Amino acid sequence: MNTAINSSYPLPIALTMGDPAGIAPEITAIAWKHLSSSDNSFFVIGDPEVYDNAFNKAGLPAVQPIGDPDQCNGIFKDALPILPIKLAQPAVYGKPCSSNATAIIESIQMAVAYCRNNKASAIVTNPIAKSILYQAGFKHPGHTEFLGELAENFTYWKKPHGPILMLCGGGLRVALVSVHCPLHQVIKQITKQSVERTARVLHNSLKVDFAIENPKIAMCGLNPHAGEDGTIGIEERDILNPAAQNLRNEGIDISDALPADTVFIEQFRKSYDGVLAMYHDQGLIPVKTLDFHGGTNVTIGLPFIRVSPDHGTGFEIAGKNIAKADSLITALSMASQISRNHSIL
Repeated sequence: MNTAINSSYPLPIALTMGDPAGIAPEITAIAWKHLSSSDNSFFVIGDPEVYDNAFNKAGLPAVQPIGDPDQCNGIFKDALPILPIKLAQPAVYGKPCSSNATAIIESIQMAVAYCRNNKASAIVTNPIAKSILYQAGFKHPGHTEFLGELAENFTYWKKPHGPILMLCGGGLRVALVSVHCPLHQVIKQITKQSVERTARVLHNSLKVDFAIENPKIAMCGLNPHAGEDGTIGIEERDILNPAAQNLRNEGIDISDALPADTVFIEQFRKSYDGVLAMYHDQGLIPVKTLDFHGGTNVTIGLPFIRVSPDHGTGFEIAGKNIAKADSLITALSMASQISRNHSIL
C-alpha cells in the first residue's frame, strides 16, 4: 500500500453513517463511550437527529455537529463530533428506506474525500444494506468495490494495489483471492496473476500497515489436501505453487499451497503473519469461529486506510440496545494503529 503521509498527524478517523435503520447508530454510541478518553478520535458523517436519538437512548451526552474535521479533536472527549448529512426520510429502526440511499452513499464519498484532502487519517465504514442501495442505482457488489472506484481519484495510487479484502480476528490476518462469487465460479478466478497480485498486496500491507519487517505468508490450497500431488486436483501443481515460486523469486516469503484444514490450527498459526485464502468461506470461517464479535475487515491495497466491522446492518435487533459494538471498537482502534504505523514510515 502506498498511502500519502499525513503531515498534521494525528488526524481523526472518518466514520461513515452506514444504514441508519440498522444498528450503526447504537454501536457508534457504545464505541464513542468506550473510546472517548483515548487518542482514537473519530467523527461521524451522518444525520444528527439519528445519533441524538441513539445517544439519548444510551444515556449519553448529545452529539455535537461540526463544520470541519479540524474541530473533532477539541470536542471528542466530551461529545461525538458529527458532520451533518440530512436524510430524505426519518430513519426507523428495522425498516430500511431506499430514499435514504443517496445520503448513505454520500457519507462514504465524503469520508474518502476527507482522507484525500488530509482531513482524516482513515475511514471506518458502518454496515450498509446493498439491496437498499441497489434500488437507488448503486452499481457495485459492495463497499470494497465502490471504494476501489473512488480510489482512482488518488493520483499517488501505485502498485501493488487492490482493493483486496482481508479479515482480521482471533490472531489471524486472512486475505482473499476471490471474494463474493458463487463457488462454481471460484476456480475461474484462481489464476497465477490473481494469486500473485493478492499476495503482493498482502505482503506490502503486512509491512506497511502492520509494521512487520519480514512478513511470512501461508497459502491455502484450493482442493482437499492441497491437491495431493495432482490426484485430487491440479490447481496447486499448475497454478498455486508456480505462483508461489515467482513470488519467492521477488523476495516474498510465501509457502507453497498447504491443506486449508490444517493452516489455521493453533500451533501452526505461530509460524506465519498472514494467510492467503482462495475463496470466501475458506478464509472467513476460521476468523469468525475464533472471534465472531470482534473480527474486522481491512481493505488493503487502497491509497487510504479503510477498516470496517465484520458484521451486517442487524435490522432485526436495531433499536433494542442489545447490539455488540466489539467489532466497531476494534475497527476504530485498528484504523488508528495503522495510521500511526504509516506516520513513522
